[in-house]
Amino acid sequence: MTFQNPAHRGGPRRGRFDQLAEYASNFTSSPLFFLFCLLLVGFFVAAHIALLPSEVLLLAGGSMTAVTLLLLALLKNAEMRAEHAIQRKLDAIAAALLEAHRDDRGQAFEDLRKAIRMEEET
Repeated sequence: MTFQNPAHRGGPRRGRFDQLAEYASNFTSSPLFFLFCLLLVGFFVAAHIALLPSEVLLLAGGSMTAVTLLLLALLKNAEMRAEHAIQRKLDAIAAALLEAHRDDRGQAFEDLRKAIRMEEET
C-alpha cells in the first residue's frame, strides 16, 4: 500500500485500482447509477413510511452509507488525477513560453504539444 498521489503511483503504467477507479467513475456518472441511487433513496423513504422493522431500516441506511463512502473515494481519486494533469500542462506551457521567449523551439515545445494535444483538436 502506498500513500502517493494516484498520478504518481506505479510509474507510467496504470495499476488495477486506477483502472477500476476510472471504470467506476464512468459508471457513477451514468444515468443508470443515478437511477440506482434514486431507487435506494426511495427504498429508504418507503421503509420509514411503512414502519418496517429496524433491521430493514439499518440495511437501507447502511447501504446508503456504503455507497456514499465509495463515491467519496472515487471523487477524491478523480480530483487528484485532474490536479496532476493540470499541473503537467501548466509546467509544459511555462517551459514552452520560456523557449519561445528565447526563440528556441525544443523539447519543451514538443512537450507542450503533447500535453495539450494540439494535433487531436483538428
